[in-house]
Amino acid sequence: MRQMRYFLLTLAGLISLIMACTGMVSCIDDAMTTSSSDVLSFSRDTVDFDTVFTDLGTPTARLIVFNRASKGLEISSIKFKDPDTRFRFNVDGVSGVEFHDVEIRGRDSIYVFIECFMPETQGASPGLVADDLEFVTNGVTQTVRVEAYGQNVTRLRNVRLTADTRLTADRPYVVFDSLTVCKGVTLTVDPGAQLLFHDGASLVVEGRLEAVGRPGKMIDMRGDRLDNVLPDVKYDILPGQWKGVRIAAGSHGNRIEYVDMRSTLAGLTVDSCADLQQTRLTLLNSWLHNSSGNVLTSRYSKVNAYGCCFSEAGGSVVSLAGGDHEFLQCTIANNHLYSISGPLLELLHVLPEDIDENSAPLMRARFSNSIIYGLRADLNTGDLTGSDVVFRYVSLGSKGEDDDNFINCLWETDPLFRTVRQDYLFDYRLHEDSPVRSAGDPALVTPEVMYDMDGVDRLGHGAPSLGAFQYAPQ
Repeated sequence: MRQMRYFLLTLAGLISLIMACTGMVSCIDDAMTTSSSDVLSFSRDTVDFDTVFTDLGTPTARLIVFNRASKGLEISSIKFKDPDTRFRFNVDGVSGVEFHDVEIRGRDSIYVFIECFMPETQGASPGLVADDLEFVTNGVTQTVRVEAYGQNVTRLRNVRLTADTRLTADRPYVVFDSLTVCKGVTLTVDPGAQLLFHDGASLVVEGRLEAVGRPGKMIDMRGDRLDNVLPDVKYDILPGQWKGVRIAAGSHGNRIEYVDMRSTLAGLTVDSCADLQQTRLTLLNSWLHNSSGNVLTSRYSKVNAYGCCFSEAGGSVVSLAGGDHEFLQCTIANNHLYSISGPLLELLHVLPEDIDENSAPLMRARFSNSIIYGLRADLNTGDLTGSDVVFRYVSLGSKGEDDDNFINCLWETDPLFRTVRQDYLFDYRLHEDSPVRSAGDPALVTPEVMYDMDGVDRLGHGAPSLGAFQYAPQ
């Protein structure tokens, strides 16, 4: 009898709970507010696509629409103000041009996804396309601005240049697959030109590359993703967006000046060539950075780098094997955001024990008025005795002392870059209290490095700074 009583009490409790949840006592307040003071909130007041290539769709932008009220809200209308808008949208995964009677429960939200498509025009400069996405709730109209800059581009798909060619700054070039400069052909890239490479694309130079920018009009070589990976962070922080640039074995006389090259898989590679009588590549006042592998790889070649910054690599920042190399007023640094597998500077085929009867000559290299500092070890070897590799007036992060290969060097020295890695700020200019701001030898400043890539005179503020950037008072 007692068991039956417990059963009846339990049954009565269940019936009461069911009745409460079906309306007699509300478990969830489904009432709708009609007050004009209860309106929507948005995750942002402007949806900005930045620069969008014409004749291609954009990445999808997300807007979150919040109901902060305790009761439900009914959005009577969602639409773009311009009926002929270039923008498309969907609400919680459902596409349409206009939505009506969209409900958001109290203290809940919905997602609006927006895209844009712009046809190609004749203009060279980016053109602004904008519209207002309108939300009408309880008689109140609220708008979110949506903007995109449409950029016309020249598309290059698996192109092999068989005649001398010039790429201008009139409009960006988007390279798909590969752009190959054939033997006997010169590719000239004008100051301010933009070469944007699609996923997996590369520039292969079998002939000659003449990419010469100037201060304030650097040449851009980067991936073709122009949107953000985070709300305030560009895709530039992600390496591996395109393969990189390869100087083939038979190519000589290449010049890369005032070039910003970044976000590659393999950086700039100079293929092996036993001929050291001709300069394969001259780099001047350029910044090569953010590679999944090495930023610069040179194999048994003659390469000169003046006033250049090499930074952020998943492998070694600079990797050299044999050959003849000169690095003057250069910065070799690493604050890569991802895993790193090599030293900042890798030197191979350097020491007498590296040579055999079939080997090319050992490396000759000079590093002067430069900086080597960052995550991982400075060098892959600490003993260069017997080699033809000399560091003169070089600041290093490692512990060591001068000898025949290291002359007037600064050891265990933090150059105090302006870089703030955790804020995704990679700036290798020097702070005011940098110990290397006046540590260079003026006698080493040649005409090639008289001015840094910002146009600052290295001898205009006393002794020259070490590294690619001359310190100048703000």
